[in-house]
Amino acid sequence: MSDATLYPYVLNPKLAPAIWGGDELVSEFGKRGDPNVKLGESWECWDANTVADGALAGASVADLRAKLGPKLLGNLDATRIFPVLTKIITAHDWLSVQVHPDDAYAQRVEHQPNGKTECWYVFSAEPDAQLVLGWTRDTSRDEYERRVADGTLGEILRKIPVKAGDTVYIPAGTVHAIGAGIVLFETQQASDLTYRMFDWNRVGADGKPRELHIDKAADVLDYCEGTAGALMQVPYRFEGLDRIALIADRHFVVERITASSEPASIATNGRPLIVMSLDAPVEVTCDGVAVALSSYQTALIPAAAQRCTLRADAGSAAAGETAEAPFMFVTPPREQEQLAIRLLAAGVEQAKIDGFMEQF
Repeated sequence: MSDATLYPYVLNPKLAPAIWGGDELVSEFGKRGDPNVKLGESWECWDANTVADGALAGASVADLRAKLGPKLLGNLDATRIFPVLTKIITAHDWLSVQVHPDDAYAQRVEHQPNGKTECWYVFSAEPDAQLVLGWTRDTSRDEYERRVADGTLGEILRKIPVKAGDTVYIPAGTVHAIGAGIVLFETQQASDLTYRMFDWNRVGADGKPRELHIDKAADVLDYCEGTAGALMQVPYRFEGLDRIALIADRHFVVERITASSEPASIATNGRPLIVMSLDAPVEVTCDGVAVALSSYQTALIPAAAQRCTLRADAGSAAAGETAEAPFMFVTPPREQEQLAIRLLAAGVEQAKIDGFMEQF
């Protein structure tokens, strides 16, 4: 008999206003919100998001953890916050320059279970769009503090160009900022520990400079010259799906996968899965229950479902063409080995797999 509590949990996103945001989350991404309010982020999978459908409608992901335990999480700790947070971010202006602590600092100083490593997959970028990623040269705590005080920190921030389809990895301790004209998908450890280092000498909506977290940022910063850029990605085909391996950090694995009108099945491997449709609807089925995700909608698949099946809507294709539905696919901690196994089974050369994994 099918378990009524096991099905694809479509999640209600949380929208976050931001002075650097715009109206795209409502007008282009279909989120329910006020188009006259500047919105910067849509929190797609987060511990406090609620379920929109089925027998557990109205329950938060935290409620699911408490109610379902290993049915939802496999062997992940049900007493701790859901370990991954996914977002859509739309930037019309530079975000503040930030850094995040690692797990050890978060536990020792903030008394929180983990810090924050994150990554970005760029949906779109204006021709001159840039990100801050690291320093232009080796620096020091003393120089950082002095340049924040005199407003010249921007002179040693390393800016890199980005385009649609790029993936950027931001381990804890890396100075970073999102630039104007960029829309991206963010995957991060579930933490709100953000140390604002520098805000481009701006003032907030109240006419005052926003708070900076200078001392804590100085504690956790990596002061070495930045060298990283957009990551190498690995396209491959596995279980009837065209996939692109984007990120293989120990905290999360991120892929971009394309479903077709022929249903294809993905194993959960005893882990919860996060699926976010992109610019076409996708049908997601697990434990005999199917849901249709509209564009840019997110579902959480419980670990106990064992497999989920994905299919593009055949009616969405033009006459004579095959329907395709790309989606973002995120798995939680300690899934790197499973990705490596998939790549090898798909015929990817070991040297290429090693080169990809060495980026993290």
